[in-house]
Amino acid sequence: MRRKIVVGNWKMNGSLASNEALLKALAEKIPQTTPVDIVVCPPYPFLFQTQSYLKNSPIRWGAQNVAKFESGAFTGEVSVSMLNEFGASYVIIGHSERSTAYCESDENIATKFMMVKKAGMTPILCVGETLIEREAGIMEKVVSKQLDTIIKMYGEEIFDESVIAYEPVWAIGTDLAASPEQAQAMHQFIREKLSSNNKVAKSLKIIYGGSVNPQNALQLFSMPDVDGGLVGRASLNASDFESICHSAEI
Repeated sequence: MRRKIVVGNWKMNGSLASNEALLKALAEKIPQTTPVDIVVCPPYPFLFQTQSYLKNSPIRWGAQNVAKFESGAFTGEVSVSMLNEFGASYVIIGHSERSTAYCESDENIATKFMMVKKAGMTPILCVGETLIEREAGIMEKVVSKQLDTIIKMYGEEIFDESVIAYEPVWAIGTDLAASPEQAQAMHQFIREKLSSNNKVAKSLKIIYGGSVNPQNALQLFSMPDVDGGLVGRASLNASDFESICHSAEI
């Protein structure tokens, strides 16, 4: 049985003071024996602070993005080796908020995916469709294309020990989450698409993101192909995030 994972994406939120309160509360609330993999992804400047407070807890930490280059004249970028120095073990790749704002191509996302894998960290690849694409009935075609670029460049085996986050763009930050049935249908589609490789089929985790909260988490996580969640706003509240993590203990 796949071990579930809950990832908190803080986005561009936080301060030294508010982070301290949040991280202390999470470290106290989450028991060492938790049966769920728990990850928080703060903005880059707070990685050291996050590492300091969580290093003796069961909670892991990661980044919200990474450069596709190892080093060089790329002002404002952060490399995988830099993230490794702060103990990051996960990296969110291809989040729609970044892809939309910075016009990131599927090829760039694929390259970043490989960089994260080569560095020994776990990529969390975000895929998903817009509301227009869902209403047109092409959501599976859209998600398939996002996966196909990585498969074409690096092969299906690259998804071994990786995480895919299905995040319908229309649900992110809108309080309009996908229904458990909608989430299950897409997760099943993704799993079946990658099931020809037995190793990938056993190790790949597919999680749902898009307005996950304490009220809907249990229903979403109870779906057979939903392996956890990528949580935005609710991850900034220790009690809400703890509640969502408990919902994954099923």
